[in-house]
Amino acid sequence: MQTWLSSLQAHRAIAVLRTPNLELGRTLAQTVIAGGMRLIEITWNSAEPAKLIAELRETFPHCLIGTGTVLTLLDLENAIACGSQFCFTPHVNADLIKKAIQAKIPIIPGALTPTEIVTAWQLGASAVKVFPVQSLGGTDYIKSLQGPLGQIPLIPTGGVTLENALSFIQSGAIAVGLSGQLFPANLIESENWAVIKKRVEVLQTNLSLVQNHF
Repeated sequence: MQTWLSSLQAHRAIAVLRTPNLELGRTLAQTVIAGGMRLIEITWNSAEPAKLIAELRETFPHCLIGTGTVLTLLDLENAIACGSQFCFTPHVNADLIKKAIQAKIPIIPGALTPTEIVTAWQLGASAVKVFPVQSLGGTDYIKSLQGPLGQIPLIPTGGVTLENALSFIQSGAIAVGLSGQLFPANLIESENWAVIKKRVEVLQTNLSLVQNHF
């Protein structure tokens, strides 16, 4: 648990990759890692997620490679089997949390309301994904949760951008998750990996300046 929180504090941002083919997933992962990101989530509804996770684990041992969009126990079991080092779900499910705890893998359920967030934490979640955060006010919502729930490490997604990522950390989030904002469609279509890498570098530089209480 403390190792997972320390990793979040050290790196602050998680790159969320959901790709239609293995080669693109491999390229995007290599690009963000070259830009300085060390927490990479391959969503389980990507193309060949197990193969990509296993490849990235072997190629980039200095990174933490995990999965997301895990919906069922079978998904979780397969994700663990291929070497996932953490797991995000879009919902709170007691059986998934219990299974992850048994396997000693950090699990981060998706929740939105205070009741959902506290429920996930009391079930043993390693952190809680606040999703979709923009629907309830973005950074203001994260800030408002700090009074009663400041002891729970929150990772907002679904509305985090390059422009507001730092504000989320300053509002109390331990880290943020970014997907489409890291990979604009026009840059992917033009295969402009250098610009994506530069965007990641700027993001990491900004986030590294903030300290957190966890």
